[in-house]
Amino acid sequence: QVQLVESGGGSVQTGGSLRLSCAASHSTVRNYGMGWFRQGAGKEREFVGAIHWSGDIIIYAESVKGRFTISRDNAKTTTTVFLQMNSLKPEDTAVYSCAAGVWQYGSRRPLRADYWGQGTQVTVSS
Repeated sequence: QVQLVESGGGSVQTGGSLRLSCAASHSTVRNYGMGWFRQGAGKEREFVGAIHWSGDIIIYAESVKGRFTISRDNAKTTTTVFLQMNSLKPEDTAVYSCAAGVWQYGSRRPLRADYWGQGTQVTVSS
């Protein structure tokens, strides 16, 4: 059973930074793509970014390019994906969820989210 556990959410002011982490204990995840999605109040869930299992391919939504950075650490027993968020804006306020799954080469949706974390709240105040 793959479990994804997120941490690092919180509240910051506009222009601030936060770093989210998502740890997966199952070794299978090492071979999966991982990524982040977010859902603001009253909005649909949207893709934020994803990283290939090798770390060599990283894709971002246009809205976060240049401000957010995704990385991963494929350790022996735990795979962790990070989301470094800089220059945060009020419109970045949302519940951020990490996901893991099959990488879909050439698809508009590079990550097939087979597994989800519980979500963590990020609030950016003006």
